Amino acid sequence: MQFIGKIRKTTAVILSAAVFGLFGAAGYYSLRLPESVTVGSTGCVQFAQYPELRCIGSVSEPRDRTTLSLFGAIPVKSVSVRREEPPTLIASGAPFGVKLLMEGVMVTATGKVDCAGDDVCPAELAGVEVGDILCLANDVRLSSNADLQQVISDSGGREVTLSLTRGNAELTACLHPVYSESAGTWRGGMWVRDSIAGIGTMTFINKATGEFAGLGHPVCDSDTGEMIPIRSGEAVPVEITGARKGITGKAGELRGRFTRSPMIGVLDRNCASGIYGRLSADAMDSLIDGAEEYPLGYRQEITTGEVQVCATVSGSVPKKYTAEIESIDLSGTDSAKNMVIHITDPDLISETGGIVQGMSGSPIIQDGRLIGAVTHVFVSDPTRGYAIFAENMISIE
Repeated sequence: MQFIGKIRKTTAVILSAAVFGLFGAAGYYSLRLPESVTVGSTGCVQFAQYPELRCIGSVSEPRDRTTLSLFGAIPVKSVSVRREEPPTLIASGAPFGVKLLMEGVMVTATGKVDCAGDDVCPAELAGVEVGDILCLANDVRLSSNADLQQVISDSGGREVTLSLTRGNAELTACLHPVYSESAGTWRGGMWVRDSIAGIGTMTFINKATGEFAGLGHPVCDSDTGEMIPIRSGEAVPVEITGARKGITGKAGELRGRFTRSPMIGVLDRNCASGIYGRLSADAMDSLIDGAEEYPLGYRQEITTGEVQVCATVSGSVPKKYTAEIESIDLSGTDSAKNMVIHITDPDLISETGGIVQGMSGSPIIQDGRLIGAVTHVFVSDPTRGYAIFAENMISIE
């Protein structure tokens, strides 16, 4: 009897540990799953990365909720589900030049002005900060550095009222220009930028509308790191002439030149998930010629393992290179850092060292689906970097 009692106690301990382990695992999955997912016409939620999770029932309404369970037994998480057929898109990988005119002018630096033997900074005294977007000066709308300098020069030292934005806040600053002895004119003690240019990679093209997206992250000012608010922009042809290889501690970059060909499209949006625009008819025909179409892959359909990256590191024609997804962050809040990818293709590593600046936006293909785009390189290891879900580039606010 004593022996049987020991067996019962041991069995109870084992069962308790198993139950505790299962519920602990449920908590683990709950933290790593998103709050919402989008699915196709089946309405069934399945995670390729977690095949042990089951969806209790299917979704019958366009927007509904469902409960995910571990092995169909232990509830893990209730998620919001949206039913929407994935679009079919052209995966590009073509390079393009970015030319942007800002909405206002951005303060990139402040500095002192030599004034009657004293050095002062009117901008700092007025509370102007690096990264501020100046929209109006004495009710004059600013679209260039020249506009701002003209208002300051014409002020004769009288107060200049600046309307500016800082983050989501709209502010007013009172600037008192001072006379620069060396320049012989009135100065505000700040440097501003009104335009920006660079090279990126086109991620996808909507064949039906001519709309396209690229980069997978916003265009930011190189000095302030702030996202550029755009007034207008152009996508222009570019030819990649080579690459400076990335090495540990220093990111590489694609080298190219803007060609004299007409612009290929207009840019109308710069946001957290990339830059967006519409192609001209001629550019559309050229860019989709021979390009492959893929259905969009939703985040829950992605798994770690082999993928292909479409990129252009020489000339203007994209090629496919092998890589692998090392990790996936399904519940992350950073829309541009959803996956960690590792370049494995020896040819790409030989040419560039891995991921380099200018490759941002290079589309990623897995199991016949467009699932994401390259966004960042790890400076400590140029063969690795971040990628965004293609779904995030479609679902812009």
